[in-house]
Amino acid sequence: MGVKVITKEQVWQLRHQVMWPQEEFDYIKLPDDDEGIHYGLFDGKEVISVVSLFVQGKDAQFRKLATLADRQGEGCGSKLLTHVLNEAKRKGVKHICCNARSNKVSFYEKFGLEQTQVVFNKGGQEYVVMERFY
Repeated sequence: MGVKVITKEQVWQLRHQVMWPQEEFDYIKLPDDDEGIHYGLFDGKEVISVVSLFVQGKDAQFRKLATLADRQGEGCGSKLLTHVLNEAKRKGVKHICCNARSNKVSFYEKFGLEQTQVVFNKGGQEYVVMERFY
């Protein structure tokens, strides 16, 4: 398995399939996707996990981490997130954050992210903003 920079279109396919399959396809597109760096974890030629990184100076946000349902629990998301966190640090990022689904907080805590007081709802899901300082 290896991580590669991929196109936003490749990310969109997996985002839609994993995160919001019940919504229209355009629901998973982000207005700033053109500004992001999109990463995919590959098993052979198959993209099995994706995430997008948005860097603005010393701050960054990773968004829409998604892994194929039949590959979850194998460490794919962990491998991809580790790569992206290292890339952010390499790019000089000092602060990184994400909007984590509330039921996934413990996953992100394993990577040194901490919960903030910011909690919100979107599409019937509760999210908490998590952050990490380098």
